[in-house]
Amino acid sequence: MIVTIIGLGLIGGSIAIDLKKSGYADKIIGVDHSQINGEFAKQIGFVDEIQTLQDSISESQLIILAIPADGAVKVLPEILNRIDEQVVTDVCSTKGPLKEVIKNHPKRDQVVLAHPMAGTEFSGPWAAKQGLFDGKACILCDLEENNGDAVQTVIELYENLNMRLLEMGSEEHDVHAAYVSHISHISSFALALTVLEKEKDEKRIFDLASGGFDSTVRLAKSNADMWSPIFRQNKENILQVLDTYIEELNDFKKAIEFDDSERVHQKIKEANRIKKVLS
Repeated sequence: MIVTIIGLGLIGGSIAIDLKKSGYADKIIGVDHSQINGEFAKQIGFVDEIQTLQDSISESQLIILAIPADGAVKVLPEILNRIDEQVVTDVCSTKGPLKEVIKNHPKRDQVVLAHPMAGTEFSGPWAAKQGLFDGKACILCDLEENNGDAVQTVIELYENLNMRLLEMGSEEHDVHAAYVSHISHISSFALALTVLEKEKDEKRIFDLASGGFDSTVRLAKSNADMWSPIFRQNKENILQVLDTYIEELNDFKKAIEFDDSERVHQKIKEANRIKKVLS
C-alpha cells in the first residue's frame, strides 16, 4: 500500500506515524504547501518522500486529505479529476460542504468522507504524536454513496489507527459536531478573550491559573487557520447551538444576579448528568 497524505500537520503527521508503526503503508508520500513542514516531516521520518500533488496521486492507492476545511473544498475536486482507481478520504470536521462539492462527480464513489475525532490544541508536524487516535471515534459519512472497495480500504485504514467506527449522514454529522466539538472551541475562545480583556496583567493570569481554568481554556490555543473555516462552513448548526448556549448563560446570570441559590444549585445538578454520558 502506497499512501499519500496531503497536509502534514497534527492530524496528517499523526496518521503517518501510526501507519508507519502498524506496517499498513509500505510507503508514505507527503504533500504540503509549506516547504518547512515537508522537510521536517521527511527529516524525522513521517514520510518517505515529498512530492507534488500530481505526482503523488499517480503513485498512490490511497489519498488522505488532511488540510483545513476551506482548502479541502477546493482541492478535493482537483484530486478526483486526477485519480483513476485510487481511494480518497478526508479528515475534516465539517462534511456538508465536501459532500456538496463532489455530489455530481463521476468518481464520487471513490471518496469516503470521514472525521477522525481526535486532536490537540497544537498544530504543525512538530505537534504530531503516536497513538493520537487510539480508542477515539471516527465518523464515516454517506457510505451509501461509495463502492465497496473504497469503504473497505478506509475501514482498514482507521482500524489500523485503533479507532471506533461509526456511520452517519453528512448532515447528521455536522449537527452533532456543532454540539460536541465546535461549541467547545467557541466557548474556550470566548473565555480566553474575556480573561485577557479583564485581566491585563498576563503574569497574574499565569500565576493564578489552576487545573480548572487551564483545562477549560486549553482549546483557545487552537489554530485560527483551521477553526475559522469550520465555523463558517457549519454556520447554521453552530448558530442554533450558540442560541441555546447563550440562553443557558443568561439563565445562570439571572439566578446569580437575584441570589437564586436554589436555581443555581438545580442547574449544576442538571449539568452533572453529563457524567453518566461520558463515564
